[in-house]
Amino acid sequence: MKAIAKLGLAVVIVGILANLLFGKSGDKDADIPALIKSGALLVDVRTAGEFSSGHFEGAVNIPYDIIARAIDQYTTDKSRVVIVYCRSGNRSAHAKQSLIQTGYTNVVDGGGLGQMEKALKDKR
Repeated sequence: MKAIAKLGLAVVIVGILANLLFGKSGDKDADIPALIKSGALLVDVRTAGEFSSGHFEGAVNIPYDIIARAIDQYTTDKSRVVIVYCRSGNRSAHAKQSLIQTGYTNVVDGGGLGQMEKALKDKR
């Protein structure tokens, strides 16, 4: 029983650390509306089901776990600005890293839905 409790605690700690390292922050200084207006590709990296329940206008859906191999269906220009977002900011952080590793040079982490909503409202 103690081993299970220790394992559970370890999982919680790893989750908290991953969230601190990868989640919810996004690229706070990015001017999301201006980037979209200038032709950035807006990518919702949630699942297809989540995407179908609602997404930002103009967004395409490429789940974060396949973005590196599926992005070329929408752009092959590795210098094009690509904005990624998800529900909380965790998957968008992973998607950004995947795209950078694939050679994309202008990837913006829009963070979670709330952060994107705020960014789009603040600049109207």
